[in-house]
Amino acid sequence: MAVKIRLRRMGKKRQPVYKVVAADARSPRDGRIIEALGLYNPKTNPATVELNNDRALYWLSVGAQPTTTVRNILSKEGILLKKQLMKKGASAEEADVKVAAWKEERLANSEKKIKKSSKEKVTESAAEVKGTTSEETAAEIKE
Repeated sequence: MAVKIRLRRMGKKRQPVYKVVAADARSPRDGRIIEALGLYNPKTNPATVELNNDRALYWLSVGAQPTTTVRNILSKEGILLKKQLMKKGASAEEADVKVAAWKEERLANSEKKIKKSSKEKVTESAAEVKGTTSEETAAEIKE
């Protein structure tokens, strides 16, 4: 039996909430499932993801294939990284430490991007008010 890790749609019209589930590949999208692994809410900013990491890792280890969206979710949560580290021979504890360090680095990089984009927006809005180019305004702000 081929097992897929995929999304099961729930929620109201125009307010989707998805369950991440392990299901037989032949069953329909909202059909019979084997096990629920977590929740995914794309409507929040940032998207809310609640996963049972151990069970997701188990299903990946026994050969379940994630869909592309679920693969992206698992990648952002660090589960695929942990699977890869364990496959290369790292123990579960070593893999957890490396995944935690990776998550901290990723969080720091995203905060830098947010700060940078907010500074760019300020310079662009100041340039619009003054009627100059954003480069000239940025040079004035730096001085």
